[in-house]
Amino acid sequence: MTNNSSTTPDRRGLHIEWDGHRCLLKWHRGRRFAGDIAFTQARIVEGMTIGASVEIDLQRYGGDGFVVLHDEDLHPATTGKGALISAAREDFAHLRLRDSDGNQTAHPILLIEDLAVLIRDAGYSPDAVLQLDLKAPSSSIGEADITAFAKAIAPVARSVILSAGDAEAVERLSQAVPAMPIGYDPCHNGARERLRESRDFAGFVAGAIGASPRARMIYLAHELILFADAEGFDLIGAFHAHGLEVDAYTIRAATYEILPKVMRLLALRVDQITTDDPVGLEALVVGESSGK
Repeated sequence: MTNNSSTTPDRRGLHIEWDGHRCLLKWHRGRRFAGDIAFTQARIVEGMTIGASVEIDLQRYGGDGFVVLHDEDLHPATTGKGALISAAREDFAHLRLRDSDGNQTAHPILLIEDLAVLIRDAGYSPDAVLQLDLKAPSSSIGEADITAFAKAIAPVARSVILSAGDAEAVERLSQAVPAMPIGYDPCHNGARERLRESRDFAGFVAGAIGASPRARMIYLAHELILFADAEGFDLIGAFHAHGLEVDAYTIRAATYEILPKVMRLLALRVDQITTDDPVGLEALVVGESSGK
């Protein structure tokens, strides 16, 4: 956790410096260390306070608006059971997050309005960015959901970025919050498999830009970046040529087996790496650079 105000803050897990290039480390599902419980308000506040890039997921539930969870079912991530879409707002007050072993924790589940209050009250760093990764498709989002989203996020719009694999869903929500930056993930709905077959990398880039022309950040599966690289095409450079930044996801664990892939991503000048162990990944690369 962040040290108290009388000492130097612990700023590990924010970025990697390599060959004159700075690559941000994004805290996947709000995780800073390997084994962290996803989506805890303590880690979100910590990240926003020290200037981290933090990602959380948003799902639809039975009320108006969104909840900070990844899956469409309450089990096994929470102490509840059943489909999220059947859960009412008041149900979440009685539920708690579970850890990776399935044990109940004291951590509450956040609704979109709770998240907005955390961001507003955290005393956050101007460098901090909270990625809101929308998992609900546009077809499931009603006007009341958009209204609830806008009410919560508009006051903190410049501290977040909304992303999804559904460009239409992002567009609808972002129209209600014009000051909010947006991103796009073009790797869904069979796109990866089609690209591996066609190898039409330039077409893939053009299609992504056309699908979400206002996006600032493009989110790409790291395996796809490295596949294109092996085929002689620089996906990161192609998006950079259009003024866009690229996030490579997801490095699950900071291991020596993954290190060559991470080093190649850094050599390609990726802007951000999504990882479940930002502190461990930073230490791994620092060790590599120092010859350890």
